[in-house]
Amino acid sequence: MKAAIIKISFYFLLVFLLVSAHPVFSQRLGSVTGDETNLYAQTKQVNQFFRRFNNEEDRFGNRYYPGDSLYRDNTFRSVYLNMLFDKQSSQINDKLKKEFITQVSDTKNPLFLDFHSDSWFAELSAIFNYHSTDKNLLLFLKLEQENLGYKWVLTNVYFSEFLKNFFKGDKERIEKSFLHPMSHELDFMNIHKVFDHPKYIEYFANKDYHPDYLTLLFYEIKKGDMRFVSSGSLKFHFFQIDGWYFEVSFVNRAGKNSGWLITKLYKISKTEKEELIKFYLP
Repeated sequence: MKAAIIKISFYFLLVFLLVSAHPVFSQRLGSVTGDETNLYAQTKQVNQFFRRFNNEEDRFGNRYYPGDSLYRDNTFRSVYLNMLFDKQSSQINDKLKKEFITQVSDTKNPLFLDFHSDSWFAELSAIFNYHSTDKNLLLFLKLEQENLGYKWVLTNVYFSEFLKNFFKGDKERIEKSFLHPMSHELDFMNIHKVFDHPKYIEYFANKDYHPDYLTLLFYEIKKGDMRFVSSGSLKFHFFQIDGWYFEVSFVNRAGKNSGWLITKLYKISKTEKEELIKFYLP
């Protein structure tokens, strides 16, 4: 299991650009052939995924409301939850899936998703033109409350060009990159050391320093060195269920097992959850 956690961590931090490509707008329509029940069964909208996860809607799109006999009924949920998993995903363990469904639909302590919770994030791939060359970026967003409503806001960006310029991996250089604790007695005459080698300038920052990649993105755009070209694939990362992480992506294929589905599922500790969320909220 530890190997699985390491694998997902490396996925988030190093292999984010290896995402499946599918047009955002065509996602909404899906690919439906044959019986019309396929269209009903397909989870066509993200909001619909929430309602079906909570058993607030049937497979034909009819809503349940508080007071209805089937509203959040956990007997129905245990069946419906199974339908919300991508049955062709190689990254879902059947034993873990069964454990997850049993825990979430437990009649004594059922667990539901909250659309307005801050424990889920959107990941949108995009193309930006950077110094006259098209580059792939990943934008991370979350819902934020404002007045009586909510809005999507940017929280972070993953861009390899930014990342490679802020990597504290040279141990020999780290050992050399410091200002003597008595530097103040010399009016910091040695401050030039900080700026002599720009490549390693962040080595002189405090140990809690983390580069703000979103500010870098805004800065490059304001300078005119970067401009938005187009958006691409979209997925969502969920941390709302304690002890679990799952990913929701749009599966575009014929049949009932399509639409917005759970495509990845992992058990994670509280510490691992906090570390992963830091990636979205640095």
